[in-house]
Amino acid sequence: MKTETALAELTTALKRAHALGTVGELLGWDEQVNLPSGAAEQRAGQSAALAGAQHAAASDARIGGWLAELEAGVAGLSEDQRTVVKQARKDFDKATKLPADFVREKAVQGSRGYHAWAKARAADDFAGYAPVLAKNLEFAKREAGYLGWGGREYDYMIDKNDPGMTAAVIGRLFDELKRGLVPLVREIAASKVKPRADALRGFSVEGQKLFLREVTERLGFDYNRGRIDISLHPFCSGTGSDVRMTTRFKEHEPLDSLFSAIHETGHGMYEQGLPVAQLGTALGMHAGMAVHESQSRMWENQVARSRGFWRCFEPRLRAVFPAQTAGVSTEELYLAINAVEPTLIRVDADEVTYNLHIILRFELEKKLFTGELAVNDLPGAWRTAAQELLGLTPSTDRVGVLQDVHWSDGSFGYFPSYCLGNMLAAQLWYRALALRPALEEDFARGDFSWLLNWLRENVHTQGRRFDALQLAQRVTGEPLSPQALLRYLRERYGALYLS
Repeated sequence: MKTETALAELTTALKRAHALGTVGELLGWDEQVNLPSGAAEQRAGQSAALAGAQHAAASDARIGGWLAELEAGVAGLSEDQRTVVKQARKDFDKATKLPADFVREKAVQGSRGYHAWAKARAADDFAGYAPVLAKNLEFAKREAGYLGWGGREYDYMIDKNDPGMTAAVIGRLFDELKRGLVPLVREIAASKVKPRADALRGFSVEGQKLFLREVTERLGFDYNRGRIDISLHPFCSGTGSDVRMTTRFKEHEPLDSLFSAIHETGHGMYEQGLPVAQLGTALGMHAGMAVHESQSRMWENQVARSRGFWRCFEPRLRAVFPAQTAGVSTEELYLAINAVEPTLIRVDADEVTYNLHIILRFELEKKLFTGELAVNDLPGAWRTAAQELLGLTPSTDRVGVLQDVHWSDGSFGYFPSYCLGNMLAAQLWYRALALRPALEEDFARGDFSWLLNWLRENVHTQGRRFDALQLAQRVTGEPLSPQALLRYLRERYGALYLS
């Protein structure tokens, strides 16, 4: 078989498996946005059936034959073709080593787990949710075992989200970050500068929808290839020409919906920036969740909390909400946007303390996988860690261990990606500023195209050619490190709270 034929056949098979996976993502999106409460069990069955079909497509024996043909002639392949083959081999080996029954059973568990979490969170009932979480942990360990990661199960979950990463690498980065971050948090907490707690109240949901739609469209999200809806926990799914985002609305916390939407817009623009013709192959696949989070966190924080951004959008905010903003000065508004105050809820956290929330979850996840921490003891361990890191103790599990959706479907090893993404976002931000020092002047004019185009060229269109560690070095000229993030936080928030 000629190499060209093998590559064409392989690419067709990969795209078919990918297409089935995107249908699964649509089912997952619909489950959190539209699904009637009484349809949960039926959806679990649908998810299992689709997961089985996707697994069958991904484990088609012919893929193995094409890969063997291409690997035998690897010297004649281009660098991009080698990248496709290498990733396809990793995915095929995973698909063939995971039993089909396990894949279907895990899909059912993930669907049921989401509904069990939503019910437990509403009722503040960790005891009722604990067996589901324990089963999710068991599934994760079994999956790692099937794939040869026995004894390194947590590293498997991390690598699944961020290829090339390990708990040891993350631990070193997080320890360095914590040494610089904790003193900064304490300095800001002791500052006499305090944002107005009553600055932003009574913002209608309809007005918020209008404003955030205008903002996210101006940033560059293509609503001809995507949409935004409402869910319990904001998220983004889909890729290419069908990207689905969600947010949530609170009348007295308008920044929650706005920044959640901007965060998901960062994810969405990354997905829309992947090469559509290559979707299903490594060249049209995102580089991992740390890189993904670098995109969402940069747009949410470095961009949308900047003075340039608000020079553009403050007039429009005041036009949409004249009564609500009448008594708020420009400086009071900017301070409210960049308020720093420890909170128990991760998604509500300011960007200075946010990383402490991630360190908390990373350290607890490690202990769950090593067996140092039992699932039933998780609420107490969470409360202790929250007090140590944030200076706050949850009064209920709803604002403690039950607050995040991730563990409900077994998404262990994902939380570190947020903090790694913050590190990479800061490094990318300073590189962008070095190339275009007047970047915030672009923002003030409502022009975000230079930054988006630069990210498209250096991150989005690169697909999975480089992992997070390689991408940091290649684009910024430096290894991934918390130092740029610490510099950024001290520069932005020091000017507000410590000057």
